[in-house]
Formats: sequence, structure tokens, C-alpha cells
Amino acid sequence: MGTTLGASIFTTFLVTPLAQAEPATFTVDDEHFSMAFEIMHVGYAPVMGMFREVEGQFVYDEEARELSSGKLVFKSDSVFTNHKKRDNHLRDDDFLDSSEYPDITFTVTDFETTGENTGKVTGDLTMLGMTNPVTLDVTLNKAAVYPFGHEKYTLGISAMTTLKRSDWGMTYGLDPAMVGDEVTLRFGFEAYTESD
Repeated sequence: MGTTLGASIFTTFLVTPLAQAEPATFTVDDEHFSMAFEIMHVGYAPVMGMFREVEGQFVYDEEARELSSGKLVFKSDSVFTNHKKRDNHLRDDDFLDSSEYPDITFTVTDFETTGENTGKVTGDLTMLGMTNPVTLDVTLNKAAVYPFGHEKYTLGISAMTTLKRSDWGMTYGLDPAMVGDEVTLRFGFEAYTESD
């Protein structure tokens, strides 16, 4: 009887996972965030730019590797391509229409783990008043207590995707082909949690 009970307890211990860590809320560190975009110009060379103002949070359970929610907000008038006249054009209604649509938002809807430190994050990208699904290929580069500064538990993340701007009604320059339709987005950022 004692042997049977002991075996039962041992079996239960093996097949029952230990209590998982609670999901934690991570805040995007806007001082360590880069979002670059790349788009062809008249077929000659890609123009590269970025958005300089962003904020965001997400809820992630590291042990279960589950991303349950998240949102990033980019300020459309913070677009920067190192050319003042072009940047002002990007802010007008030919492109981002920043006065009418100041925010570009990405809201997480799904997450799929694809490897030990990789995954696919699907979300709704809202721009120019239109919303379409976008999937990011994501890599978790590092997860550890920050070695200096804020000294909080921090995730380091890279991500990328490709989309067509015309899906959001941004068709300026497509005919004739002055500005490409396909846009490559690359993200690199750190996000920290207040949790112990």
C-alpha cells in the first residue's frame, strides 16, 4: 500500500508541471527602441527611415512562452528619413496624414512559438483609419536583469515583417512607379517589467 501510494505521488510529481510564473507586464523602453522602414524609390535605391516616438506594453508569460496581449503606438508625425522636405511630405495626406491620424497602432491578436527563442506575432495594424492583420517574425535575443541603470528584468527583442502600403489606402506614387508598394519593417527594442 505504501509502495503504491509512493509510486502514485512520484508519478503525479513527474506529469504535473510545477506552478508557472505569473504573466508579467512589460513596458517598451522608448530609449532603447528602433523601428526602421525601407521602401524603394523610383526603382533606384531603398529609402530608409524610422519613427522616433513610440510607446507600448505587452503581457508575456516567459515560462509558458505565451504572449497574451500587447499594443504599440507610433506617432506618425515622428517619421524621420533624414530629409526635411521628404519628411514633411510623408506627414501630409499623400502618405501618413498625420494631422488627421496621429497614431499608428499595432495590437496583438495571436502568438505562435516557432523555436526555442523565436515566434510569430500576429496583430491588427491600424493606419489611416484602416485596420489589417500583420504577422511579425520575432526573436527573443536576451532575457535577464539589466546590468546597470534601471536594473529591471528586461527582454531584448528583434522583429521584422513586410507589408503593402496600398492595403491601407496609401497609393501615392504607385502609378507611375515612383514609390514602392512593399515596405519592410524592422524592430529592435528592450522592454522591462516591474515584477520581481
